Amino acid sequence: MALPHIASIGFTCTDLWATTTFFCEGLGFRCLGSPLELRGGPYSELLGLGAAVIRLQRLGIGAETFEITQILDPGPGNRLGRPIPLDSKSHDLWFQHICLVVSDVESALDRLRSHRPLGGEDAISSAPQRLPQWNSSAAGIVAYKFRDPEGHPLELLQFPPDKGDARWHDQAATGPVLGIDHSALGIADTKASCRFYEGLLGLRIGGDGVNHGPEQDRLDGLQGARVRISSHRCPEGAGIECLEYREPTGGRPMPEDHGPQDGAHWQVRLRVADLAAVAARAGDGGGQILRGGIVELGEQAPLIGAKRALQLADPDGHRLQLIEG
Repeated sequence: MALPHIASIGFTCTDLWATTTFFCEGLGFRCLGSPLELRGGPYSELLGLGAAVIRLQRLGIGAETFEITQILDPGPGNRLGRPIPLDSKSHDLWFQHICLVVSDVESALDRLRSHRPLGGEDAISSAPQRLPQWNSSAAGIVAYKFRDPEGHPLELLQFPPDKGDARWHDQAATGPVLGIDHSALGIADTKASCRFYEGLLGLRIGGDGVNHGPEQDRLDGLQGARVRISSHRCPEGAGIECLEYREPTGGRPMPEDHGPQDGAHWQVRLRVADLAAVAARAGDGGGQILRGGIVELGEQAPLIGAKRALQLADPDGHRLQLIEG
């Protein structure tokens, strides 16, 4: 696989079993083996939780891997996790979701509704939205945003025939949910994020444009939304999409003490060719090295699929776990 490459995307939850059931029964994910339980060791040190007890469940959808983390015990001296704020909005800078490509939005919603009714706090969008023709880069895309039972935002997206990767138009694909196209995250400054994701990590720029209008308002659950969307792609597989909301203003920053035990914690695990080179340039690229730098994973390396790892924050505090070897 050409590098850089997103090995997995995931988040922290409080109930691993219920969350796994939601993704498998409601969205068609599949379990990739049994849950893994880690008791301390280098991976806990990498996360900054010392002697934590961590349970991981990997799920597959299409060609992508999604990883659910539950912190069973944060370890001595570490606080318990905080739930996702109930008043979270799409323009808050802790916002992050995965975009699930579907063959048909209504079929995917029917499956979701058969598992769990969507309404009230679960819904972000008022209904599936078809983006307008004036927006040439997104015209004809149908999208719907909602939350899982613990409040993690998710998006269903249906591409028209002239948009999206060729793999999303594979006639042999089965099931309404085909895979993960990207993880979208709230940012404050597009230039700073481009310097980080392109200049430092080596992703390439994809689409770049501004979405607005009534469809965007209904999609995001906001009023007067005007959002610059810049796409950053790996050579293959899923990418990163940065959302800079110019309107409405007032999106709240990531808490300074945000940690992997918090419900709003998302993590992109990115495989790179030279971890030391990225670490040496991280500050110049707008990144912040966390937890003391590169960690040798030792006997836990087979569990993570890498020999060494580095925990990194982007300019807005979103977490990436860079891996090598």
